[in-house]
Amino acid sequence: MGNSLQGIAKELKNAVYKTKGRPAKTSDIKIQLIYAFNGIGKTRLSREFKQLITPTEDSEENTEQAELTRTKILYYNAFTEDLFYWDNHSKPILKIHPNSFTDWIIKDQGQDQNIITNFQRYTDKKLTPHFNTDFSEVRFSFERGNNKDQAENIKISKGEESNFIWSLFYTLLEEVINVLNIPEESDRETNQFDKLEYVFIDDPVSSLDENHLIELAVDLAKLIKNNKSKVKFIITTHNPLFYNVLCNELKKNRLKKYILRRHENGKYELQSQSSDSPFSYHLYLKAELEKAISTGDISKYHFNFLRNILEKTSTFLGYEHWGELLSPLKGEREAYEKRIINISSHSKHSGEEITEVTDGDKRTLKFLVEEINKIYHFK
Repeated sequence: MGNSLQGIAKELKNAVYKTKGRPAKTSDIKIQLIYAFNGIGKTRLSREFKQLITPTEDSEENTEQAELTRTKILYYNAFTEDLFYWDNHSKPILKIHPNSFTDWIIKDQGQDQNIITNFQRYTDKKLTPHFNTDFSEVRFSFERGNNKDQAENIKISKGEESNFIWSLFYTLLEEVINVLNIPEESDRETNQFDKLEYVFIDDPVSSLDENHLIELAVDLAKLIKNNKSKVKFIITTHNPLFYNVLCNELKKNRLKKYILRRHENGKYELQSQSSDSPFSYHLYLKAELEKAISTGDISKYHFNFLRNILEKTSTFLGYEHWGELLSPLKGEREAYEKRIINISSHSKHSGEEITEVTDGDKRTLKFLVEEINKIYHFK
């Protein structure tokens, strides 16, 4: 039993909800989220899906990607990185193959600074990309605030390179959605995306730590929720945390969830998931919180963990809002709730982010976790 990857791609294209014994319209599904272990075939699935939507005889991935911005599908996967290559003859420079994918977002829209800002959010604010005048290449420097300590023309790691390419893609995607959210085609600043039907994103979270991974997931979910156009999203990942954050953020947005499995006979199966999480995610987060508290190594994202636990617990216990779980605690519920929201929220610009967690915040987190454990009898 099972199906080929081509057959799985057709399942995704033809997916429908089943409500009260009869299927809903295909258009009712705007987001499909797929979990699969590494090596199962997520990247190959993205290519099969692309081939299904826009068949082509051209096997050159960089040529295909350049044309996709004008047609029916835009996708991010390992082959997207083939648009970029290193020239190490004199100084390390990341070169960009000529393509409409980067030309439109950098040259036409002037989004180079937003790309830099997004990249620094997911890596290091001192690690700075520098585009040349015609935007055909990028060099990187590490800037510490004075000329003596600056490291220029450095070759970034493979993970940082992937994050840079994702930042460019995300900035492009953000602009595309802004364009397509204008209902009247005649009012849009460009019509090259009018035929766009799908965005396929394959595992954009390689080499990210948990804090930045959550930021990326929240940013992506916010963009998807802002999408008012006909465009549908398909996202694949091997990362349980990324999967579960997206599940939580998008659960009210016509989301369909799967696990992709490969059988011993080489065939595949797309298993639909009805629960919020197949990974006992709240227990994982609770264990991570307690580990951070015991070591004192508490970061912003641990408040996001706490908020996520409260949200899932409130849903299970039938509360309308997770803040109600804080009512039995000593002190002001509103103050606790506001602090959790302020620290766990992810603002649009890195300059607005709270970068440090104070000792008082750490004590507050420790108190909240201990009290919630006692009141709600977590094991």
